[in-house]
Amino acid sequence: MLLVKQELLATLANTLESFSPGAGAKAAFESPKVAAHGDFVSTAAMQLAKPLDRKPRELAEEVRAMLLATPSFGQWVQAVEIAGPGFLNIHLRTAAKQQVVREVLAAGDAYGRQPATGEKVLVEFVSANPTGPLHVGHGRQAALGDAICNLRASQGDAVYREFYYNDAGVQIQTLASSVQMRARGLKPGDAAWPSGEKAAAYNGDYIADIAKDFMAKKTVKSDDRAFTASGDVDDIDSIREFAVAYLRREQDSDLQAFRVRFDNYYLESSLYSSGRVESTVVKLVAAGKTYEQDGALWLKSTDYGDDKDRVMKKGDGTYTYFVPDVAYHIAKWERGFHTVVNIQGTDHHGTIARVRAGLQGVDESIPADYPDYVLHTMVRVMKGGEEVKISKRAGSYVTLRDLIEWTSTDAVRFFLLSRKPDTEYTFDVDLAVTKNNDNPVYYVQYAHARICSVLASWGGDVASLHDVELLALESPAAQALMLLLARYPEMLSAAAKDFSPHDVTFYLRELAASYHSYYDAERILVDDESVKKARLALIAATAHVLRNGLAILGVRAPSKM
Repeated sequence: MLLVKQELLATLANTLESFSPGAGAKAAFESPKVAAHGDFVSTAAMQLAKPLDRKPRELAEEVRAMLLATPSFGQWVQAVEIAGPGFLNIHLRTAAKQQVVREVLAAGDAYGRQPATGEKVLVEFVSANPTGPLHVGHGRQAALGDAICNLRASQGDAVYREFYYNDAGVQIQTLASSVQMRARGLKPGDAAWPSGEKAAAYNGDYIADIAKDFMAKKTVKSDDRAFTASGDVDDIDSIREFAVAYLRREQDSDLQAFRVRFDNYYLESSLYSSGRVESTVVKLVAAGKTYEQDGALWLKSTDYGDDKDRVMKKGDGTYTYFVPDVAYHIAKWERGFHTVVNIQGTDHHGTIARVRAGLQGVDESIPADYPDYVLHTMVRVMKGGEEVKISKRAGSYVTLRDLIEWTSTDAVRFFLLSRKPDTEYTFDVDLAVTKNNDNPVYYVQYAHARICSVLASWGGDVASLHDVELLALESPAAQALMLLLARYPEMLSAAAKDFSPHDVTFYLRELAASYHSYYDAERILVDDESVKKARLALIAATAHVLRNGLAILGVRAPSKM
């Protein structure tokens, strides 16, 4: 049906071009909100009417007559109706809708994917400092980042996954001192242990685990570093390096369980050691984008739309946190990544304007909207009808590992992707483990498993279905299912463009519902061989699209449940 649509669009473009040079660019189809309005809708006549000084409905009638006289519309279109002020409602023949079954079966895993574009895309996500276990907010970010990477890759982009973290800041020093106190036998609650809301100490059980392994002189290895502990409780540098490596290993373990990988790990400290931070400041000063006031160096960020100017360098000589961010994004640009997507929590909203201001100020020909940002809210966790806020291991928050162990990786990923990123979300643990239609991931996976069961009962080779006669696929339920299959490529493209993996979850739930309705409406393994083969081809195509969509989300498509 995709090929049919492209053929009809080309015909529409040629027809419009005959009215006015360049008018063919207005050739486009929309999906009607009401099924009775047809399969495609075109507003081209209404768009052309004003520049041509024509009445829209009158022009629509003329366009309609010309379209119906063409071979492509004659072959694939049942009717073209004029509606309202000049809408062209296009009703396809059943044979046109049936073509999608052949297209899906021929393309298989590649259905919906586009050829390589040559565009390099860097997606930075998670980027958690190694100070404790990953929390559920990191989990939402991991699911979002990975799905967005998969979406952009499906559209032909060369996608690069990057994890950026600070291995030498104040938080890291707090981590080291917390481990050192544990190694000396202190624990939370002791008189000598820092207390209070802003106390410089981490209290989770993981700190004791790090201290124990440090004193045992163990070696820890993560994806990007390895370190052997000295076992000397007074060696704070060794404690710090060991603790960072230990927690990076823990993060890697959680991310592997979550089926998330990275191509590169970028250290904030390298921006200082390489001189990138200092050179960025020098460029901004030289460009006249800074000034000194109250002993501090300020960026004229209001010149670029920020609500106020921002301190870059404090009176004590240290840089504020957004300065290395500017240096980091200059590095991204210089590495050839001219499309960059940052997945961050909504608490980073304030950094967007100042980072972009800094990038504009260095005058490196970086676009004003660089980089793109996807901001997400935090996640509330409900279990047993009550909100869960504390994890014993973390000491203060629910971890990603907690969610995975309570439910499953598939459930966590699907659930965390099922809402727009900036929408508040409550993760219902009890719902995530139920095995009924109320559980959205179960509902979608069960549709796939149900198809696999039918195909297994048939026992034939799915490849033999690629060229079967499809005339039997005429029922309303079959046509509805085929139209949904045809929508997948456009949905995928739009979701990739808008960084909207939640659209994939909505689509999959709709597709699963359509399949369940079809299954209930028509018996598939009937005696009539041609009817049976046609119906088997349709459900095999449906299984392909369910698998493809779930793969975008990083969710499995089980054959049995």
